[in-house]
Amino acid sequence: MSVPQPPARFETVQVAVRDGIGALTLDRPAQLGALNAAMLGEIGQVLDEWEADDAVRGIIVTGTGERAFAAGADIAEVENWSMADGLANAMQRLYDRIEEYPKPTLAALNGAALGGGLELAMACDIRIAVHGATMGLPETALGVLPGAGGTQRLSRLVGAGRALEMVLTGRALTAEQAERHGLVTTVVPAEDLLDTATEIMTTVLRKGPLAIRLAKMVIRPGSDTDQRTGMLLEQLAQTLLYTTEDKAEGTAAFLAKRRPEFGGR
Repeated sequence: MSVPQPPARFETVQVAVRDGIGALTLDRPAQLGALNAAMLGEIGQVLDEWEADDAVRGIIVTGTGERAFAAGADIAEVENWSMADGLANAMQRLYDRIEEYPKPTLAALNGAALGGGLELAMACDIRIAVHGATMGLPETALGVLPGAGGTQRLSRLVGAGRALEMVLTGRALTAEQAERHGLVTTVVPAEDLLDTATEIMTTVLRKGPLAIRLAKMVIRPGSDTDQRTGMLLEQLAQTLLYTTEDKAEGTAAFLAKRRPEFGGR
């Protein structure tokens, strides 16, 4: 007799935690990972839980299958969006939260990342992709803009000229083109994607957690302001870190030629 299984906690995402890494998998393969209201809500719920969970120190976001990471917003829902929905923009708020998340995030693009899917990836700290993945913002073909941070994050990552070409034409980049333009940092065979993502995140998690958190807080805002202000932010962050137990442990471990044991204090 088969043993009944408990119902899945989520309908549109899968979650797992191992060795300090939370894996969040977008799970609407029949819709090519299209982002609907239910998925956005479940992603937000997972972020809430993992932010409060000390066992989760970093997050990898990926998709299901080989075709798509997320092929944009669910057009069936977009068709009914109003001006009020445009102003409220739950997707933009969620992606802002991902960008400001206190723990490191990595998007592992298993396939096409288009529209809201690429905007989700750009909100993450690090992006890697498989050969054959494509990345683009085709919203102008629908008579709208990339409205979840796409116009702003893309221009900061690849430059205004390349961003304008991508948005105005709607053309997608190949993974290799995206790597050349700095949109992703690594391109790997599909079978190596999750291992590579895990290796990168594991490397990040071996570093001082306070330093990682402050680096995130300094680099993003620093790129949005003048260099002098950015340098001041860097100086303030470094001054804070010099008072921490992690700084003492890191320097002691370096001198003793051993791996540091950071406590996040």
